[in-house]
Amino acid sequence: MKRKLIAAVGVAGMLMSVAACGGDDGDSGDKTGADGFKGQTLTVWAMDGSTPPGWTKDLTAAFEKQTKAKLKFETQQWNGIQQKITTSLSEDNPPDVLEVGNTQTPAYAATGGLADLSDLKSEIGADWTEALNASSVFDGKQYAAPWYFANRVVVYNKKVWADAGIKGTPKTRAEFFDALETIDKKTDAEPIYLPGQNWYFFDGLTIGQGADLVKKDGDKYVSNLADPKVGKAMEIYKEYQAFSKAPKDKDEATPQQAEVFAKGNVGAFIGMGWEAGTAIAANKKIEKDIGYFTIPGETADKPEGVFLGGSNFAVAAGSKKQELAKEFLKLALSDKFEGALAKENGVIPNKESLQTNLSANPAAVAAAPAAAGGGTTPLIPEWAAVENDPNPIKSYMTAVLKGKSPAEAAKQVEAEINKRLAQSS
Repeated sequence: MKRKLIAAVGVAGMLMSVAACGGDDGDSGDKTGADGFKGQTLTVWAMDGSTPPGWTKDLTAAFEKQTKAKLKFETQQWNGIQQKITTSLSEDNPPDVLEVGNTQTPAYAATGGLADLSDLKSEIGADWTEALNASSVFDGKQYAAPWYFANRVVVYNKKVWADAGIKGTPKTRAEFFDALETIDKKTDAEPIYLPGQNWYFFDGLTIGQGADLVKKDGDKYVSNLADPKVGKAMEIYKEYQAFSKAPKDKDEATPQQAEVFAKGNVGAFIGMGWEAGTAIAANKKIEKDIGYFTIPGETADKPEGVFLGGSNFAVAAGSKKQELAKEFLKLALSDKFEGALAKENGVIPNKESLQTNLSANPAAVAAAPAAAGGGTTPLIPEWAAVENDPNPIKSYMTAVLKGKSPAEAAKQVEAEINKRLAQSS
């Protein structure tokens, strides 16, 4: 009998196609014995780009040797994945293990579609980085396991900084502002390219201020944008943006900030490490001038707060292979394979002790120190609708940059945010 889910869940920008897939090859669930799980096939949905060839090959061989079962990876596309997962979790034969976006996880858990993995956390997750594990927990229970993550860094032009006479990289926010001021005075370059609506950088600043974007009002969530801590984060953003000529009413993709940086007359931008590749594709000559550093915080001992994007592994509650799925997770999340994934894909692993695997990737090395103090957007199912276009928080940011106080700008958009938070999830 088909299980019922409360409803489809959503995160901005990922709602398009609807599809349903089964993950069962006709075998009838966990059966262990002398032959382990022989004759069974475990189906894992992983997103395009998440499972590099070497890692996948070695993990598959190790899993099949250890369990006597077969392992089948099915690659999924981000476009439309939300609805596809929601539909699949309501089917009789869902995929057994799924990669789910970290900010999506609470919404899937709220539907009852994910298995409780609290016992797995007790067994293998004692040293998972707390900030990375937070999105796997919903309503006090462990509904997923943290897999890999990424966050923003400062990508800078070494030549521009050298032309300004700057040696080394800043360790505090004040030092960063001093460097931008120096570039402004001593070169013709734009010190930093920062459009007015780089929303995920702003979210990181709110995390750094210990601010929450929502609060509880009785039994519902409402906007907390008027909180002075959020206002402080926006004032910091405004101070950065004052060094930029970028439009105040556009985001980092309009135009692509890395392509602006590629022209060679910008000192820095704040983005994902892979965006350097976009810059190099636009102008091969800039490759030798690119460097990275951690976004500095108020003090040298604590980097700026960052939004942690990433993925968790979850087990479908409707899977008939719960024990086999857990055997897969124990192996995939082991130090050996978690470390190998970090090395091959340049992503932040789920525990700090494995960050040594990033040494060959300078962008990842710059990102790693901020991970422990990072966070996400509000981990509630109701948040999904808030980020749908037009994102009211982006409107708030532009209003502040054009002269409104944070309190005034918050007042302009809070009714819309509360309306979206009240939508059925």
